[in-house]
Amino acid sequence: MSDTLRITVDELRKRMEKGEDFVVIDTRNPQAWAESEVKLPEAIRVTSDNLEQTLSNIPKDKPIVTYCT
Repeated sequence: MSDTLRITVDELRKRMEKGEDFVVIDTRNPQAWAESEVKLPEAIRVTSDNLEQTLSNIPKDKPIVTYCT
């Protein structure tokens, strides 16, 4: 696994299909999240309002992928 800071959606999909395990964090603002048709059920939802409360729920033993708009 590389230390690349950015990957494309296609790269992430390919890596997931190969069995790589990621923590996915959805950082979209509430309006963008509500209006989106794309919501990953396993993603951890983090907003600026709940960042501190959510930090303890984020596994530290897996690569983390965040996405926003």
